[in-house]
Amino acid sequence: MGRPRATVVVATVRVTVATVAATVPMVTVTVPMVTVAVHAGARLLLDKLGIERPDRIRLAGAFGAHIDVKYALVLGMLPDCELAHVTSAGNAAGAGAVIALLDQTARMEIEDLVKRIHKVETAVEAKFQDHFVEALAIPHQTAAYPNLRRAVDLPPPSATENPRRKPRRRRKKNGE
Repeated sequence: MGRPRATVVVATVRVTVATVAATVPMVTVTVPMVTVAVHAGARLLLDKLGIERPDRIRLAGAFGAHIDVKYALVLGMLPDCELAHVTSAGNAAGAGAVIALLDQTARMEIEDLVKRIHKVETAVEAKFQDHFVEALAIPHQTAAYPNLRRAVDLPPPSATENPRRKPRRRRKKNGE
């Protein structure tokens, strides 16, 4: 049957700020945090399948159509992969919807495929947090990124397996 197939779906990240009540804390989502979360999610799926590196990565939607692959890899957003093997799928959801509407055989194949999807819930996966912390460094704290190194000069990865930042000392305020 060959090597298992992993598909990583990166959904659109939406942040909605509503003024419901003054006691509701506002959560700020930054680009680096999204970058880290995407990498950690992809790494978690690869771990579950026993795969060290993906053979190819396909990015979907406007996100995938407009991102510079090299810089996404430098930032650590994606697991290491040959630059030429990271491609855009364009508007995959829209194209899939059109195919499902116009082709009954394709629609049945899609329905069969949907039944075989295994959802991985990152919020309850202990390993997700480990991958998240490791991916906080740019380009990445411990991953070697050999494919990216062939295209870009990168600093050497840390020898630390589970990096943790040392807590910084707080300055005393006047009167403390």
